[in-house]
Amino acid sequence: MSIFLVIFMYAAWSSIFSLGKMALVNSPPIFLTGFRMVFAGIILLTWLFFKNRKSLKIGKKQILPILALSIFSIYLTNILEFWGLQHLSAAKTCFIYGLSPFFAAIFSYIHFKEKMNRRKMVGMLIGFAGFVPVLMLQTGSEDFFSAFSFFSWPELAIMGAALFSIYGWVLLRIIVKSQTLSPLYANGYSMLIGGSLAFLTSFFVDSWSPVPIAAGKFLPFAQGILMMTLISNIICYNLYGFMLRKYTATFLSFMGLLSPIFASMNSWILLGERPSWVILLSTSVVSLGLFIVYQAEIKQGYIVKKKEKLAPVEG
Repeated sequence: MSIFLVIFMYAAWSSIFSLGKMALVNSPPIFLTGFRMVFAGIILLTWLFFKNRKSLKIGKKQILPILALSIFSIYLTNILEFWGLQHLSAAKTCFIYGLSPFFAAIFSYIHFKEKMNRRKMVGMLIGFAGFVPVLMLQTGSEDFFSAFSFFSWPELAIMGAALFSIYGWVLLRIIVKSQTLSPLYANGYSMLIGGSLAFLTSFFVDSWSPVPIAAGKFLPFAQGILMMTLISNIICYNLYGFMLRKYTATFLSFMGLLSPIFASMNSWILLGERPSWVILLSTSVVSLGLFIVYQAEIKQGYIVKKKEKLAPVEG
């Protein structure tokens, strides 16, 4: 059953790229990140406060991991993601996020000593081969932001977002595995801190007159923020945290390679962006790599196949 929860999570999460592209019409990416994350953090922590006031306290050993999670998983990830999304299609942005497994494998090896065997390497090479055609596909306003070879700055920004996002999830896994703080508390604190940093940055970068929201667009902005917060910050962020108790960061990020299919459908319905056969074909190739890696992780014992009783988590 949990594997269907993972699929549902990514189906819901992929809609954020289309919703985010719509929201960027009304506000710049840094302010959008700050407003959304602070809003989500306040909602989570307020709910947890009324649930158990004493459990909101965090120890000295938890401060640095939470701060690192705030910077990598919230601040850097979302600012780079939404800046890149301004100049790319929603489906392509979602697809580039599929580079996450390569970063996850590296970080998991460093932090958790997860071995990289031959089968995993073959799966990742197949997956990487599926990326090449999409990276060569120019969409949106990429031509104005050419970096080098067939890469553009928006593409590099999304790659950076994927890198920082995965490192943030690895940090969250460390927190969850050590049983020192539940995913809800870790996410609530990191969203509030990371969002506050984004707000501070926005104050110096964006035009506040009086706020960086397009004239007459506050209601659509608020509606977009509410939907994105509910789907991504409240449901998906926390569902991902709980999924990390059973699956590795490498496998979960590989499952995310199925997201471009959902993202293509969402962007077609919401934005009128016609699905690209290149993205859909590449997703099929990458999915083959996903299956190979999944089988390798089961053999290595990194994926829990049977339901096991977990130790209670504080909060």
